[in-house]
Amino acid sequence: MPFRGYSSISPNTLASGEAVTIACKCCQCGSCCSGMRNVHAVIEERGDYTFVIRNFYSGDVKEVQVDPDKIALFEDRSSIEELPDACPFLRFDGKTGKAWCTVHLTRPEICRDYCCWRLLILDSQGKRAGRVMYQMTFLPDTDELGRLWESIQPRLNGLCGAEWDGALIQILTEAGYRVRQ
Repeated sequence: MPFRGYSSISPNTLASGEAVTIACKCCQCGSCCSGMRNVHAVIEERGDYTFVIRNFYSGDVKEVQVDPDKIALFEDRSSIEELPDACPFLRFDGKTGKAWCTVHLTRPEICRDYCCWRLLILDSQGKRAGRVMYQMTFLPDTDELGRLWESIQPRLNGLCGAEWDGALIQILTEAGYRVRQ
């Protein structure tokens, strides 16, 4: 059972063929769901906060239901008025600013498999500069971090797992970045 705030991504396979489960941290920013209206559409409302949705890309059809503890949050659409492309089930808590999936318990498979990040890379001002997803997928958000990645990549070749993470974190820290795990 994953920890709260983490989702397990499986199956992943190391080069050796060993299967692993990777924990990914969700910071509840809502960015992953802010453009999902173009992916998921409600095609039927069945009452009692039950909906049928269709994935535009895969054609998958799934019944989802608003989580009982999130009905009040779901009913208040004001938090996504400025996000016309947001998933129809995304809502933000006005007190904390955190994003919530109001159908989390019955969410589609694509949402269950999504991994936001394993390592979050922040610049010296605390702004997101990049992420590491899955095993070793490095995603820089800035050109500066992209250039640094190109220069340090050879030093990480041959490393994996905790050894790769440790080396990357040390290099990034020495370059003035902070890394959250």
